[in-house]
Amino acid sequence: MLVPDLLIRNARPYGEDAVDVLIGNGVIAEIGSGLTASDGAETLDAAGLVLLPGFVDLHVHLREPGGEESETIETGSRAAALGGFTAVFAMPNTNPVADTEVVVEHVHRRGAEVGLVDVHPVGAVTVGLEGTKLAELGSMARSRAQVRMFSDDGRCVNDPLIMRRALEYASALGVVIAQHAEDHRLTAGAQAHEGVVASRLGLAGWPAAAEETIVARDCALARDTDAALHVCHVSSAHTIEVLRAAKAAGIRVSAEVTPHHLLLTDAALTSYDPVHKVNPPLRTAADTKAMREALAEGVLDVVATDHAPHAAQYKDTEWAAARPGMLGLQTALSVLVAACVEPGLLDWHGVARVLSQRPAEITGLSDHGRPIAVGEPANLTVIDPDAQWTVRGAAMASIAANTPYEGMRLPGRVVATVLRGRVTARDGKVHQS
Repeated sequence: MLVPDLLIRNARPYGEDAVDVLIGNGVIAEIGSGLTASDGAETLDAAGLVLLPGFVDLHVHLREPGGEESETIETGSRAAALGGFTAVFAMPNTNPVADTEVVVEHVHRRGAEVGLVDVHPVGAVTVGLEGTKLAELGSMARSRAQVRMFSDDGRCVNDPLIMRRALEYASALGVVIAQHAEDHRLTAGAQAHEGVVASRLGLAGWPAAAEETIVARDCALARDTDAALHVCHVSSAHTIEVLRAAKAAGIRVSAEVTPHHLLLTDAALTSYDPVHKVNPPLRTAADTKAMREALAEGVLDVVATDHAPHAAQYKDTEWAAARPGMLGLQTALSVLVAACVEPGLLDWHGVARVLSQRPAEITGLSDHGRPIAVGEPANLTVIDPDAQWTVRGAAMASIAANTPYEGMRLPGRVVATVLRGRVTARDGKVHQS
C-alpha cells in the first residue's frame, strides 16, 4: 500500500533543535528547515514538541484468544498506538496458550489485520505453561509469526533442567528466553511484598528472595549455554546487584522494569484496593529508587509495561481473590517522565533508549528503535513534554479500566504516533486505515 507523504513541521528530535521531517513511502526522506511536501500530503505542526523513535513494548497481555472480556488485539492495539507504541510483544498466557505454531500465527495475523501496531506473539517455553515439557520452540520461531521471544510469563520456569534446555534451544535458534523470576515455593499464598506494610495489613508476605534466587540461577544457566536471557519485571534492589555482576561477567542478560515499579510503592496497599495488586508486588521506596537509578545506569535495559487488563469481575473483588495486573500502555510515557525525566535521571535520548532502541535490539527488530535519520523507517512518536493530563480508566482504549493512576495528574503526553509513515494516533484519537 502506497502511503501518502507526511510532513512533520518544527519537531525537536530527542528534544534538540527544531527541524522539519519529510516522510515518503514509509521512510524518512528528508530532514531540514522549510521543507515542502507534495499535494495531498498530511502535515503535522509539531512546534514545541519532541520527536522520538516509536516505542517498543516487550511485555503486554492482549488476552486474545480466550480473554476477550478483558482485552482484544484490536483494543490493545488502540491503547498501544495512543501510548506512542509502534511494536508490542504479546505474552502467551491466553486460552489456548500460545504454545503452537497455529496460535502464534493467529495472534500475528490478527495484529496485522488491525494494523495499528506491529504485534509480535511471544511463544510459551513449556506446553500449556505447565513447566514440565518444552513447547515446539523451533516451529514457532520458523513460523510466519517468526517468534523472537519465548516466556511462560505469569509462571516461572522453576525446573532448572527445563530452563537449561530452553536456553540451549534459544542459543541455537537465535531467540530470547524471557523469565518470570519467581520461585513459587516461596510465594505460595503471598499477597504483598514481605515487609512492614504487609505485616500491618495482615497480608501474607512475598519475599524479594523469590525473584533474586531465580535470576541468579538463570544467569548461571545463560552463562553455560551462551544464550540470551531476558528478565521480566524486575522489582527488587538486590536483583539489580545480581544483574550488574552478570553483565560485568559478559553474560547475555537483559532486564526490564515496569512503569509501576518505577513510581508506586507498597504504601499504596493501605486502601486494600485490588487495583494495586500486581505480580511481582509493589515493593518499598528503597526498591523503587534503586529501579530508577539502575534504569538510568543501564543495568535495567528497558521499560516494559506488563499491560495487564482485567474485566471488572476479576478485579473489583476482595484482595485475595482479585487477579494481579494493571493497565500500562497509555500511561507508560507519562509515568517514565514523572519518575525519571523530571528528576533528571533520563533525558529524551535516554527515554528513546529504554522505550525504543534497547527493546528493539534485544528482540532483533530491524525496523524499530532506529535513529531519526534520512533513510530510516518512519516509526515515530510525537510528544508534548509540557502537557499535564488526568488519568481516567474509563477513558482508556482498553476494554478494562484497572489503572492504579486513576485521578492522578501526570506530565507529558503522546500527541501522535506514526507507523511506517502512517499516522495511527493523533490528538487522543486512533486513525485506522
